[in-house]
Amino acid sequence: MALFPSCAELSGNNSSTGDRAPADLEWLSNQSFSKEDALKTHQRATERVQAEAEEPAGTREQKRKDREDSHDRSKKRKKEKKKKHKKKKSRDNSESGGSESDTVYPSDLLKKENADREEAQVRVSETFMWLDDLQTPSDSPFCIDRRADRANWEYKSLYRGDIARYKRKGGSCLGLDFRMQAVNWNDGGPEKKRVDKKPERYFCPSTRKLLRSDSLPALPVLSEGIAVSSDSYIKLSACTVEQGSSTQAPVSWVNPLGIYDRGTSLWLEGKGQLEVKGDQQDVEAQGSSSTLLSARVEEFNRKLRENPTDTQLWLDFIHFQDELAFGSGSFSAASDTDNDGDMKKMSLRAVLEKKLSIVDRAVESNPANVDLKLEKLHLCKELWEPATLQKEWKKLVFIHPNSAPLWRKYLLFTQSLFSTFSVSKVNSVFGKCLSTLSAVQDGSMVSHPPLPGTQEELLDIFLQQCHFLRQAGHTEKAVCLFQALLDFTFFKPDSVKDLPTRQQVDFFEPFWDSGEPRVGERGARGWKAWMLQQERGGWVIPSEPDDDDEEEQDDSEIKDKTWPKWKIWLDVEASREANHWLPWRPDKTKGQSEEDCEDPDRQVLFDDIGPSMIRVDRPDLQLQLILSFLQFLGLPGPSGKFSTTSSSNILLDDLTFLEEGPDPERPLTSYDLPMAGICAVGHMTFLSDCRRQAGLCKAGEEFLQNVLQQTLQLISAQDQAAITLCWLQYEKLKVLRCLRSGNKRRLKSQGKRSKRLAKRLLKEPDNRSSLALWREYAHLEWLLGNLEEARKVFDTALGMGVTRGLNDPVLCNLCFLYAQLEVEQALNSGTVPTSKAVYILTKLAEGAAYTPFSGQSNPVTVLKARKAYEQALLSFLPEQITGSNARAPKKLHRMSSLVGCFGLFQYLTMGIDAADALYNRAIQKLISWNLNSEVTDGSLRRPKVFADWESVAVQHVSLLRHHANTSVFPLSRLRLALTDVLSLLPSSASLWQLYLQTENRYHSAGRARRFFHSVAKKTDSVVPYLFAITAEQRLKQMLDSVQRSRLPGEALPTLPNNGLSNRIRCLFENATATEHGAHCPLLWRMYLNFMVCDGNAERGSGIFYKALQAVPWVKGLYMDAVQLFPERVQEFLDLMTEKELRLRVPMEEVDILLED
Repeated sequence: MALFPSCAELSGNNSSTGDRAPADLEWLSNQSFSKEDALKTHQRATERVQAEAEEPAGTREQKRKDREDSHDRSKKRKKEKKKKHKKKKSRDNSESGGSESDTVYPSDLLKKENADREEAQVRVSETFMWLDDLQTPSDSPFCIDRRADRANWEYKSLYRGDIARYKRKGGSCLGLDFRMQAVNWNDGGPEKKRVDKKPERYFCPSTRKLLRSDSLPALPVLSEGIAVSSDSYIKLSACTVEQGSSTQAPVSWVNPLGIYDRGTSLWLEGKGQLEVKGDQQDVEAQGSSSTLLSARVEEFNRKLRENPTDTQLWLDFIHFQDELAFGSGSFSAASDTDNDGDMKKMSLRAVLEKKLSIVDRAVESNPANVDLKLEKLHLCKELWEPATLQKEWKKLVFIHPNSAPLWRKYLLFTQSLFSTFSVSKVNSVFGKCLSTLSAVQDGSMVSHPPLPGTQEELLDIFLQQCHFLRQAGHTEKAVCLFQALLDFTFFKPDSVKDLPTRQQVDFFEPFWDSGEPRVGERGARGWKAWMLQQERGGWVIPSEPDDDDEEEQDDSEIKDKTWPKWKIWLDVEASREANHWLPWRPDKTKGQSEEDCEDPDRQVLFDDIGPSMIRVDRPDLQLQLILSFLQFLGLPGPSGKFSTTSSSNILLDDLTFLEEGPDPERPLTSYDLPMAGICAVGHMTFLSDCRRQAGLCKAGEEFLQNVLQQTLQLISAQDQAAITLCWLQYEKLKVLRCLRSGNKRRLKSQGKRSKRLAKRLLKEPDNRSSLALWREYAHLEWLLGNLEEARKVFDTALGMGVTRGLNDPVLCNLCFLYAQLEVEQALNSGTVPTSKAVYILTKLAEGAAYTPFSGQSNPVTVLKARKAYEQALLSFLPEQITGSNARAPKKLHRMSSLVGCFGLFQYLTMGIDAADALYNRAIQKLISWNLNSEVTDGSLRRPKVFADWESVAVQHVSLLRHHANTSVFPLSRLRLALTDVLSLLPSSASLWQLYLQTENRYHSAGRARRFFHSVAKKTDSVVPYLFAITAEQRLKQMLDSVQRSRLPGEALPTLPNNGLSNRIRCLFENATATEHGAHCPLLWRMYLNFMVCDGNAERGSGIFYKALQAVPWVKGLYMDAVQLFPERVQEFLDLMTEKELRLRVPMEEVDILLED
């Protein structure tokens, strides 16, 4: 049959005549096509349609439903067996691929099975049915598929292997005019929805992984003359600011203002720009991140294989595992796309186990190294149970009992382990630590030799124990520890000095239990005098009548019974904390006994303090012990009394350390007494307590005066001057607190007491020529408003010692303070500040007899004074680098006072530029000396050097700030001076206060945030974090006050929520996550207070329990929780009782007080 009807006649004629058709017409006929088969198929389809039309409607509907149900069942079974048929499908495809060579025509099969097919067609089912569903074997297992399939119509076959397959070569078609006609060969079926890939942004996981990698990112190379439009890469021109002046076009006749770039200038000159290849073409790829990490791993392995005893290399390799696991590359254990928390936990655990295996290998190679064992315990904290961890710690300190740093870490671990924490357990561990180190120090433990610096470490651990007891509320035990050690050190009998420490403690116990007065108590004579008298037969203490009026206590401790019970408890607890911190002793003159004590916790037994007795033989350590006790009682003293920064972080608990900034009325002298950040005894209350007592209670003040009078007789004359100076500074500090409180009545009474004490001290023969005491007394008179009296005191002191000249640092300090006060007074009164201050500084440089100021200074004397200052400074600066280290602290102290006088003199006579240059030169010399002495990054190993360096920096910055407030001055220079010195002294609170006040004038927090972040990550001190949080809180308070429309409870919609709360919370989280911030009490208390005050009480409750895991010994934390969550007060009190914290007022006693 012909394929085309128009050619059927031609084909038929050719076939009838018997002649062959022409060769060009053979393709028109198809011998394999049978017309009879087509007609039969059409006839069967017509008959079937007619039969269906004659059936009833119900029968047709039932058959249709059966077909649909069968079709749904088949689809479900296909989905269930989809995975099982994948292999079979691939095998079928391979078979069909091989059938292309041997083609079987469907017509041959059709002719062979024509009769069988016609018979079976009658029994064909109308619906699909699975073989398992056949009810009888006679049922036909075939059905009719009514879905159109062109291959079935054309080839009469259902087997797909019988269908001819071919590949199209090209897109043309024979017989068509390609200029006017075309064939679309694309499949006309439904196209898949095209998904456009969005360009990757900077926050995408792949981009962040690229930024973290060490290799250079591959940038697209843009050829010249080709415009490339890409959303993922935008080529920017080079920044002229970063490249410097070399990229800027020179000033010429075409560019007189220098505002055109180099290309524009060349174009104006008629020249072409030189062809410059892209930088990315010159820089070869440095390798992928995985390659670099692999190279570092190989390098670590090679070095450790060659030198397995390198401890620091092992530690670096252990810390490198974090970068290896959580960085980018093939070593990464958790990618950015892993949002599953379980996967991250598994990755962390895998990294910990890997680190632990490395540590085990390191310990095998270095079995005697302590640092590696400490690292192992630190890693096992997340893997082991607390009991197992504590057992390993005990084993470690048993093996290395002479390592003081190891004992420090063990003490910190014991303090912060909440599950097993109690005050008595930790106190016993402190006693065991001190007794063990004492045995090592005096040679009783012959198995382990003492390490260098053990004496200093012993005293530091003892002071840490005292502050631990103070923070836990057991101030009586802490005071008794100081009393016992002072007696044990200064009043030791000669007969027991050569004995070991343990035996000396055994002889000391009878004295402690005898009831004799101790250090700080009235009539104290000491251990030595008591033992001598016992050898002679003892003495009888006469009953002296107490002439002083007893402190009348208010019968009712409750101020207002209408308060809630939790508020009454807080008030009574804080009151007793301030008044009852001294240990209770029975007064034998009144017939009292130990049974008469109402609070048994106020009595301290020898078992609580005996193991902590240590030997302090060196005079410098003895002075440090006395000064530490005085600072414990609230006296100001030299900063940096602890040898490690971590110890200072644990003791920070005073919020006034952050809140009390410099006084605006005293811009130059506000930093004379810096805050230490440690609460004095009796002042440990809840965080937002506004009651700030000027000093101690009446009994406390009497105790302090007794301590001062008794200890002054035990030390050298030079140390006596230092302690007397602290005593007078304490009186000045109380006057300053009265000034800040604004209570004039209290200021007047306190001023009278302080002046009386200062005059009494100056009348003593040893103090009459002490210029330091004259300086403090004159400053005290100035603060009280007695300016003329203060000037007379200053002039008297200058008349006594001005002839010493610039060689005396104490005289320089006196003149420097006098000149600063005159400048501040002239500023407040509006007069010219140069005359009187310049006269004082000129007389200091002359070194001649001093006469009070009467008029203007002579210009010639000013020039001579400047020359004298320059010579004194030049003669000193070379020495502080080439001189010996023993004399360096004294020289630096001399330099700080000398630089202060010379800097103020230059400012008053020449201007701020001359003073700024002088201070910069002096600070550079100090930096060079400190780098040579290995005192870097605010280290407290040389507290004197640190204090003097900080003093010079504070003088410099305060002078710049004073000038910026009074004249036109760029604040950028002030900020630059602050950032430079804070990068080197990150733990200076005075400098941070100045920095906050400077940045507040910009109303832009971005610069300060970046600087805080850069400093905090480079230091071990928590001070930068505390001031960063304080800055954000002040900014939030300012914005909240702006949002308020002066109506309570209403907020303006002008300023939206700017995320400051989230930023502050992130700062708290980052600070508490660090090793040096996790155990800072002030940080946790601020965090808890912020969360609750910000309206998130539920999360604040979680922060409280999280803080208990880090600082469970801090009583102030529990008191803050009582104030913030008053409905759970009983729960917190039960927790304090369980952990043995000092609870002075049980809730049952509050009920009794309310009934009375």
